[in-house]
Amino acid sequence: MRVFVTGATGFIGSAVVKELIGAGHQVIGLCRSDDKAAALAATGAEVYRGSIAEPDSLKDGAARSDGVIHLAFNHDFSRFVQNCEDDRQVIKALGSVLAGSDRPLVVTSGTAIANAAPGQLAREGNAIAGSDRHPRAASEEEAAAVAAEGVNVSVVRLPQVHDTQRQGLITPTIAAYREKGACVYIGDGRNRWPAAYFLDVARLYRLAIEKAEPDAKYHAVAEEGVSMRDIAATIGRRLKLPVKSIAPDEAQAYFGWLAMFAGLDMPASSAQTRRELGWEPTGPGLIADLEALRV
Repeated sequence: MRVFVTGATGFIGSAVVKELIGAGHQVIGLCRSDDKAAALAATGAEVYRGSIAEPDSLKDGAARSDGVIHLAFNHDFSRFVQNCEDDRQVIKALGSVLAGSDRPLVVTSGTAIANAAPGQLAREGNAIAGSDRHPRAASEEEAAAVAAEGVNVSVVRLPQVHDTQRQGLITPTIAAYREKGACVYIGDGRNRWPAAYFLDVARLYRLAIEKAEPDAKYHAVAEEGVSMRDIAATIGRRLKLPVKSIAPDEAQAYFGWLAMFAGLDMPASSAQTRRELGWEPTGPGLIADLEALRV
């Protein structure tokens, strides 16, 4: 296949590009900066200039492809709601090109929007929260809208994707720990975050676009839930910082924008995904990568 990948120079996207090329596919990779274009070209991908800030600039890349993997997202969480609405417009633009064809569109979301009930696992078939309650659901709402227009669309929901340098929302959490001089968790710290190693996630995206199953939902989850207490304790050992509990009403002052996530219990299952795609994660766990954290 000839696959158009947005976010091709990002943490997950760069791994997806290498995974696709290693499996014999061709890649058109979205890139907006000169400094990253050379590295992308060196992988064997075709560099495509455009930006998610201008959704129409992506249409030609989608038109020239046999399928699209949409990974790009603005990770400035201080404007999280707007970023999610912007993603809605990007998916709309990509879908307008693919409508009426069998060419697949794989979009990205988060497992947390399928946490249907407190304390229960997010599962692929769960009803999702609306964007009025969880802004990231905007991506899946637009995926459903373009599907209704004849687009073969599927969704990959991400947990905390990690290696020894990046760990999703845990990366800015570590920055907060460094700034405050302590590694904290809220209450008893039993709230859980799911996780997966970045190369396992890249392989899942390849399997998803190769299968091209309309309306499929996949969870890129290797570990169903790692407690925030264990995460904080591991980082504390690695950074030689004290570890302590804080009360819920202290979270905003400590975490800032991260407070909206820091106390959430977000366990997630990938049992259905594994059955449907034959996907079995093999990479290190989150705690192992945090123990080897680059400091």
